[in-house]
Amino acid sequence: MIGSGNALPTPAYGIRARRIPIRYLQKLHLLLKGLLKANLVSFSDNQWASPIVIVLKKNGQDIRLCIDYKMVNAVTAIMKYAMPLVDDLLTDLDSYLWFCSLDAVSEFWANMKTHRAHKISAFVYPLGHFEWLRMPFGLQNAPMIMRCGDSCSRRVDDKMKAAEVLAKGQNEYSAEHSAKSWGEPPMAKTKFAAAQEDVGIQDPV
Repeated sequence: MIGSGNALPTPAYGIRARRIPIRYLQKLHLLLKGLLKANLVSFSDNQWASPIVIVLKKNGQDIRLCIDYKMVNAVTAIMKYAMPLVDDLLTDLDSYLWFCSLDAVSEFWANMKTHRAHKISAFVYPLGHFEWLRMPFGLQNAPMIMRCGDSCSRRVDDKMKAAEVLAKGQNEYSAEHSAKSWGEPPMAKTKFAAAQEDVGIQDPV
């Protein structure tokens, strides 16, 4: 979404790394080591580079890796995708009795990126230069892309449910048809019952 269409591509830029407090360096090193091992990031040598910001989690011990994509977002074209409103979501839940809250762990990382997007998502800190192989949070269009994926998954789920209902109906029809075809022969009618049926189907005229 940067420099697409007839416009010239935006020139790459790089920002020098920001200072990281010494008490966070070891935790940051272990965090990046885990990201490299999970193939979520890789070493980078391109001209794009955004600085990182360290944020403490609620427990006051673990750190969260945040990237300042201010300059990247400034030259990014916003996707035309309607994000749902909170009030509309709450209205849809008005008729439900039971609720369940689930946390989708690292949902952004489920979205793959192009090779060019890898370079644009690059970040730098005093000990190295890296780029994301999956969608990181902080990019301007990341929420819209994630919501598009949710909509696709919902449509796939609906089609799968419809296919299951259709298959179940076909199985029930096949079982019923098979039972009728291979079931017990019809009981022989008495002479009186046959005569009553003949009277019922005669033309009254």
